[in-house]
Amino acid sequence: MLKTIKIRVATHSDVGALVKFNQLMAWETEQKELDQDTLSKGVSALVSDENKGFYLVAEQNDQVVGSLMVTTEWSDWRNGVFWWIQSVYITPDYRRQGIYGQLYAQVKALAAQQQDVCGFRLYVEKENSIAQKTYESLGMQESHYLMYEE
Repeated sequence: MLKTIKIRVATHSDVGALVKFNQLMAWETEQKELDQDTLSKGVSALVSDENKGFYLVAEQNDQVVGSLMVTTEWSDWRNGVFWWIQSVYITPDYRRQGIYGQLYAQVKALAAQQQDVCGFRLYVEKENSIAQKTYESLGMQESHYLMYEE
């Protein structure tokens, strides 16, 4: 049975949980340790400036149990904005209970209130088949693009 979960936009009081979730996610997916000070400043900067994006949190009994971040990318081809879903983390005891689906539904509901959102994108580790199946079950499809970075 799905526990009662509240989905809301993150506030400054959530920064500690968001920093912890980012550290845990980086370790779980890449065995990468993130610098606490840099990460805290980065999370705080986004929470403080809606032009950078926003976090959504999933909360049960006043405890944050999951989150995701949304940032934007302008598409000249579509004359619209893609919302990028990033930094997805659900605490282990709450996984496989539909919480990401609730977070994603809220992302879509918020986007429907905007005039220019043309789609949703996210990154997923190539080996993370569980997450890929979750995203596919919610209607997302693998893109034909590869990602490069420097």
